[in-house]
Amino acid sequence: MSRITNRQLFFQHLAQTSDKPIGIEVASAKGIYINDTEGKAFIDMIAGFSVANIGHSHPAVIKAIKEQIEKYMHVIVYGEFVQAPQVQYAKALTSLLPDNLQSVYFTNSGAEATEGAMKLAKRVTGRTKIIAFEGAYHGSTQGALSVMGDEYFRNAFRPLLPDVLHLRYNNFEDIDLIDDTVACVIVELVQAETGITPANKEWVLALKKKCESLCALLIVDEIQSGFGRTGTLFAFEQYGIRPDVLLVGKALGGGLPLGAFIADTKMMGTLTENPVLGHITTFGGNPVACAAGKAALEVLQNSGWIKDVKAKEDYLIANLNHPAVIHRNHKGIWMSLQFESAALTKKIAAACVQNGIITDWFLFAEDCIRIAPPLCITLEELKEAVEKIIASINVALS
Repeated sequence: MSRITNRQLFFQHLAQTSDKPIGIEVASAKGIYINDTEGKAFIDMIAGFSVANIGHSHPAVIKAIKEQIEKYMHVIVYGEFVQAPQVQYAKALTSLLPDNLQSVYFTNSGAEATEGAMKLAKRVTGRTKIIAFEGAYHGSTQGALSVMGDEYFRNAFRPLLPDVLHLRYNNFEDIDLIDDTVACVIVELVQAETGITPANKEWVLALKKKCESLCALLIVDEIQSGFGRTGTLFAFEQYGIRPDVLLVGKALGGGLPLGAFIADTKMMGTLTENPVLGHITTFGGNPVACAAGKAALEVLQNSGWIKDVKAKEDYLIANLNHPAVIHRNHKGIWMSLQFESAALTKKIAAACVQNGIITDWFLFAEDCIRIAPPLCITLEELKEAVEKIIASINVALS
């Protein structure tokens, strides 16, 4: 009797959300490479959707995980016990943030951070209306889906949260639609899933000014853009604003599941009464995940990789060119390549996998290829990846 393979079990027992998964059977991952069970190495040009900003399996992160596991893992629901990994990571994060962002609520994911932030805004303001933007992606849970800016993905799951209004991104006129019934405005400073669309700085400043005039909270989603991806630790540093609430996730956990919403201590205190336990999570701020995240942050701070982002961005702009690319968007080591159709894009992505490159398209831009390698990638490795991507485009066109 033949043995059932992991690939067969994958299709039998794991829920599928795509009819054509990439299907690489992973054996190991280190640095910028993912290795399959047949010994083939792939350059990871999406970094686990910006989770692996410092690369895979960094020794410092593995060391921190091992040391914490030997002490304890899960002990009790968030917020009841003093746990050094949570406390020390929160201290490290807030030391790098403005003085109005000093209270960290750890969650399991970015989507859960979105959920918590929306609840916080309602609690702080006593209002219910939420402003989001067309083209936005903040997660796929029902609350986060309600502020997602794409009707194709929302429609099948209605009814969603009431009192959500989607405005046009980078549109100054629509700012006038924000009024004193609004609890919060939630925005990505770089829209990820439209194919890396940066916000206009003057528009962001006008948005912040409007929120301040109405005492509405500005929630800035840096779940994908955070931790060096755009050339600064957080993208908001380039826009001259201080978010009222900051959302982080993905790279936050150093490869383990972790998210957070970060706000003013007094505001966060509203979740402690009327009702008590206004927001709770069983696994949010898991000590092993916090230990891994803190180690990853220290690696990033000590590496110089963020300072190198501009040079690598310039290299991509200068060298990742092809006549078939009809448009490029970019911000830091984060780029989209647009082709004439989604069908061609998927052919190119498949050819990339065959050539040892892992890439993907975007939720709201299926005609675009995603470029977002780990920040630790060297210029020499970037050169190799670019050459293979261009060769893959040629294969797909042949």
